[in-house]
Amino acid sequence: MGYGYNLHANGIRHHLIRYEGQGPKLLLIPGITSPAITWGFVAERLADAFDVHVLDVRGRGLSETGDLDYTLDAMAADALALAEIMGQPVVMGHSMGARTAIRAAATVTDAFRGAILVDPPVSGPNRRPYPSAWPWYGDSIRMAAKGCSAEDMRTYCPSWSEEQRALRAEWLHTCHWGAIRTAYDGFHTDDIHADLPKIAIPTRLVIAGGAPVIQDEDEAELRELLPAMEVRTVEGAGHMIPWDDIEGFLAATLDFKA
Repeated sequence: MGYGYNLHANGIRHHLIRYEGQGPKLLLIPGITSPAITWGFVAERLADAFDVHVLDVRGRGLSETGDLDYTLDAMAADALALAEIMGQPVVMGHSMGARTAIRAAATVTDAFRGAILVDPPVSGPNRRPYPSAWPWYGDSIRMAAKGCSAEDMRTYCPSWSEEQRALRAEWLHTCHWGAIRTAYDGFHTDDIHADLPKIAIPTRLVIAGGAPVIQDEDEAELRELLPAMEVRTVEGAGHMIPWDDIEGFLAATLDFKA
């Protein structure tokens, strides 16, 4: 079982959930609309190899929200401030969280002892758009803000279990509209490809083999930008890899060494 706690860093209050383990500290940064609690079933298993701290990214879950800066640079600065408090953790980011980890690790090269980048969107300036259209996010947040059920969430997450859909239905309303819109727009304006060659720590890329986010040509480009990076693919899994194949995800991450 995890327990929540709060830290003041980079000028705001951050809420994290800790799943204690005997390995190195792991700062887990979820994706664009994933409050920390929704990663609980994953974090419990990751605690076999790490001391896991799952972040409620600003504007989500129980972290500070409202009139804040929700850009990639702000989220990366949060990660760096938390890393300083935690003492050089491994950083794991999923989707938006992986882009945050990339920007942070490129900005302060010794802030983390290693990085696990889980299916980061490779959209950006003059690149193809992110494959999930905005209404998938905007419409589901509006629905959650009014109150919705696991069955209502089936339209958006048809492959998820009832428990997973119920948790999303319960917590999605905590995702600040402006935070999500800014992050989504940033998928198309922030250039993480320019950041990758600056990363100087052990890094592993985990690709969702059944999703269109990172395609073969993207993988080749990312390998060229950071030749030392390990790459693992979870075949058949969608973008939310642990939701589709938790064992495949764990096989791709638990043996990471930094």
